[in-house]
Amino acid sequence: MVSKKNLKPGDIILSEEPIVVGPCTGCKVQCLGCYKPLETATPYIKCKGCGWPLCSPKCRGLGKKHGHPQIECAVLKTTKSARLLDYNELEKMRSHYNAIVPLRCLLLKESDPQAYADLMKMETHNEIRRNIPELWRGNQESIVNRIIFDWGLKEYTQEEVHSICGILEVNSFEIGQQGVNIRGLYPTAFLMSHDCVPNTNHVDEEGSFRLTVRASTRIEHGETITLSYAYTLQCTLKRREHLLENKFFECQCKRCSDPTEMGTYSGALICPKCKTGYVLSTNPLDPEADWKCTNLERCPGYRITSKSMQLLIDRIGHEVDGIGCNDVVAMEAFLHKYRNVLHPTHYLCLGVKLSLSQLYGRISGYLIDKLSEDILLRKQQICEEIMKVFNVIEPGFTRLRGVTLYEMHAPLMILLTRQFENHCSKSELRSKLKKVVKCLEEASVILGYEPETSSEGMMGMAAKDALVRIKDWEKILGKF
Repeated sequence: MVSKKNLKPGDIILSEEPIVVGPCTGCKVQCLGCYKPLETATPYIKCKGCGWPLCSPKCRGLGKKHGHPQIECAVLKTTKSARLLDYNELEKMRSHYNAIVPLRCLLLKESDPQAYADLMKMETHNEIRRNIPELWRGNQESIVNRIIFDWGLKEYTQEEVHSICGILEVNSFEIGQQGVNIRGLYPTAFLMSHDCVPNTNHVDEEGSFRLTVRASTRIEHGETITLSYAYTLQCTLKRREHLLENKFFECQCKRCSDPTEMGTYSGALICPKCKTGYVLSTNPLDPEADWKCTNLERCPGYRITSKSMQLLIDRIGHEVDGIGCNDVVAMEAFLHKYRNVLHPTHYLCLGVKLSLSQLYGRISGYLIDKLSEDILLRKQQICEEIMKVFNVIEPGFTRLRGVTLYEMHAPLMILLTRQFENHCSKSELRSKLKKVVKCLEEASVILGYEPETSSEGMMGMAAKDALVRIKDWEKILGKF
């Protein structure tokens, strides 16, 4: 997909409703109408028609096209699929949800032939997927066999169901708001190319699941429109592994081709031998290539195999995963522990710093107005460090930049207020207030594109409110 005209950040590229939506593979038990997670302690009921779980008899998704439509309910009732659900152990029910979206795709054959025809034009990568025994066998057991044999829908062929599985794996988008985590297929959004530094951002509307894609940077006429199918904060080794295993292609974008990842060093180690050089891949497009120190003058000999690098990163990654989501002390301890091992902007450090940027000022014991000057400066420092990386790998009007700009304004504003109370000069205060205003103005624009009910959307509104309140400072300091 290429741009037919020059686009500026924020311009809408496409906005469309999904062909189909529903539970992700491996999801938790959820309402089949609105996709609200149903934990053990959460009250739920059985659909009067098919017997599948719902959040309530008045679920907003009952009978809706992108919820639990009547045609689906009738089929699930006829197949008596609910008889296989063990309501005493919700965890055992999870695998049954794997077949719901494939079934919805198959039902389009009767209910919406044109949508089904459009869907079947999408890439399946069947030949590649067939040669991945674990993947093909997993789909056969949890989806193909369930639909055709357990549910008795023998009008569909095994190859047809496998093709639907491939279409979903290759082309679906993860979507959802307010705790809902589902996937959807869209008529044209799947045509966008992948890039590890994408030039678009997308959001979906709560309830309708309409997907809106906007330019995040300036896009010139004729330029390729891109999105990322990988988590941009990960390093090349992990992104390419994910894309190969889940999207079945090897990315060779500018970022993946550069050992330094465009100067972000997202996968770099600090050389354990010379302590000054960085250990980088000798060929980032070859997952088997060795890694070596870049400081050739002082450290010509240090080299590590790709396998050893993978094992090291996985081990440290498991350590990060074991840190409590609100454990500020453990996060800071992790950064200190690996300060001489991982590059300061290594993706594992970056993830921890992103969490800290949002925890400082928000959780008990670290509320913003109670933070010491040292902690406020630490929050500011972290925000500035991660923004330098986001400006490269998530440039323009992107969610991560918007949130971080909003987080950055808080310590700046608190420090400024305290300095005012200590009789700091007006000229110095005006200079610092300009920085606060700049953060809030950009954050309010970027996050203004987010759904109002999302946490990012509410941040955007808070940024606008803060800008209004800052006007009161003009009465004291004059124009700034």
